[in-house]
Amino acid sequence: MTRALENLTAGMPILYGGDKITHVPDHLAARFAPGDRLLVVQDTGDLLHIPQSVHEIATAAVERAGTAFSAMGAVSDDQISDFFNRFAGRLEDEDDWAKITQANAADVAQARAKGRSTTRLAVSAAMRRDMIAGLRGWRDAPAGRERVLDRIEHQGWSVEQVTAPLGVVGFVFEGRPNVFADAAGVIRGGNTVVFRIGADALGTARAIAAHALAPALADAGLPDGAASLVDSADRAAGWAMFADPRLSLAVARGSGAAVAQLGAVARQAGTPVSLHGTGGAWLIADTSADAARFAAVALNSLDRKVCNTLNVCCIVQARAAELVPLFLNALERAGQARGHGARLHVAEGGEAALPDGWEKTRVRVRRADGDHDEPAISTLPAADLGREWEWEETPEVALKIVADLDEAITLFNRHSPQFIASLIAEDPDAHARLYAGANAAFVGDGFTRWVDGQYALDRPELGLSNWQYGRLFARGGVLGGDGVFTVRTRMTQKDASLKR
Repeated sequence: MTRALENLTAGMPILYGGDKITHVPDHLAARFAPGDRLLVVQDTGDLLHIPQSVHEIATAAVERAGTAFSAMGAVSDDQISDFFNRFAGRLEDEDDWAKITQANAADVAQARAKGRSTTRLAVSAAMRRDMIAGLRGWRDAPAGRERVLDRIEHQGWSVEQVTAPLGVVGFVFEGRPNVFADAAGVIRGGNTVVFRIGADALGTARAIAAHALAPALADAGLPDGAASLVDSADRAAGWAMFADPRLSLAVARGSGAAVAQLGAVARQAGTPVSLHGTGGAWLIADTSADAARFAAVALNSLDRKVCNTLNVCCIVQARAAELVPLFLNALERAGQARGHGARLHVAEGGEAALPDGWEKTRVRVRRADGDHDEPAISTLPAADLGREWEWEETPEVALKIVADLDEAITLFNRHSPQFIASLIAEDPDAHARLYAGANAAFVGDGFTRWVDGQYALDRPELGLSNWQYGRLFARGGVLGGDGVFTVRTRMTQKDASLKR
């Protein structure tokens, strides 16, 4: 007989992973109440507490999206195009945008009061333009449904493989309001979507939903719930949503640890995932590197901190005397462009390539909680090259002096999130070796900031997937709304006498 879990006691043993035991901590036992849920992450033993009220909010949103998906078959492609056009028009409307910016200003003020980062939270004119352009891009995109991928002719009958909507897409993302427009792209293919945004941006999300998204859905005649916001500031709402087996795909963007945990929750529920957690690009300067090109690429890869920002630079020993000063100059110029200095972490063993007196230099570093006086350059264990430097206004990177390109590739595969590898070299053979040897989802020969769905592929992205969590089956690293589909097989019989 199955009974509901009504309470937890401190120290209670919990089995996970088939052969491991963790124990309920005091604070969890004190908070747990009848009706709540305990989610045990089998990979790690994490105990995730989902209050009953939060679970109800998340599951109701998934339910609405599931009901809406059942109705999407009666919605025409023209109606879907109309939805994107109306959504863009609402964001373009000055009165509606004023309400959104007012909500965003309150979110930003609250986040700053808590010492939280606001570099991606604050809306801007550029962000608004990109959201509008992205939505209109989906408006003009080809319909994703009923596209024939293959046709096989037989004697008296034929078979077609045809694209079809995937289902309900669950989306958890960090406090970036523009992701609303990106994620809505799954509707282009007849899917529905459930959003959960970080607590810092919840007020902005509510305003976008109320003044732009919901009116656009209604005016275009799309079913209620085709795009639903999980209206909860509790991070447990994301766990509850990803644990719901009614999702057809779970997409997560944010910090590495949080994204990995969300992915584990979804996989336990049997839901495929698209994850982007740890970011940061690697730039390698080989022996044949053009010095001016290297300096320009380094500078232009550090204009702001996002996932595709330069994080680790490897310079071969044979060119260190010439290229390290150029790299330091580019780093300093990137800091000056933002009104601040810059912060460098040099991997142990590379100190000889630095200018005299480097260990005494100080810099004012802007962090989320304010300014700090810190060393301009510090040493870093090579084992820490995988760390992503999350900076506000003070560019922060790691530098590693390597013996050759092969060592750089080895370090990339061992320590990086296997995301972006860029090589500056005039030797074509070097580029071939990097492409063959680096386990990177994105490979280039210039600035790292090109890795973006809307910038590179002219269509908004749901997310970028690195290979930190494994390669993607039959999918590229840029997940867009038109990439969320399944395949149905349809038979047409001409000869009624066919039999086997």
